[in-house]
Amino acid sequence: MNTPTPHPMSPQDCLVAVMVAVSASDEEIRTAELVKIETAVNNLPIFAGYDIDRMNTAAQTVFDLFEQEDGLDALFGLVRNNLPEQLFETAYALACDVAAADGTLQEPELRLLEEIRYELEIDRLHAAAIERGARARHITM
Repeated sequence: MNTPTPHPMSPQDCLVAVMVAVSASDEEIRTAELVKIETAVNNLPIFAGYDIDRMNTAAQTVFDLFEQEDGLDALFGLVRNNLPEQLFETAYALACDVAAADGTLQEPELRLLEEIRYELEIDRLHAAAIERGARARHITM
């Protein structure tokens, strides 16, 4: 009996997976973070034509990997193998927006953002600019 080969992750699936990973990193997925992910997928040009039903599959992949000992490494392997390098900064920007969406950055989120910077080789100066933009977009009075 042949088991079907899982559908490879599209670049958009990878972006969704990174956003979900940041949201799930502190073991509490907040409504503001889910809304931020949904808004990004519904409105950003990079997701034009993306089958929104694939979001659940991408999210489940993250949850399944987080249950494994080396799951984070596996996630980064999937992202590096399926996301074009020119979208690495996009992935980091989306991750920062999700992390900032609820108005607080928890230590696990900060550690994961640091890991994303390292794994995707985001230049430190570029990362600082992306982080500053996320902070400016999510500031409250």
